[in-house]
Amino acid sequence: MRSVLIKDTTRAEREEIVRRALQTCGDACEGCSSCGSLGGGSAEEFYRPYIEGEKELRELNESFRRGLVR
Repeated sequence: MRSVLIKDTTRAEREEIVRRALQTCGDACEGCSSCGSLGGGSAEEFYRPYIEGEKELRELNESFRRGLVR
């Protein structure tokens, strides 16, 4: 498994990582709103800081699990 750390990926690779990860939701992100119901808002917007190279995936996922996302 390849590293998903910002320092080891390009912006395009991070976009692909997020896109592939969201496919595990059953490709229903367009109308599901489950992330929003759980306090995360739009999945695309939630992962934007990772794609932009501002926060690691681990940081975002931990904040979601701790309930810090609203």
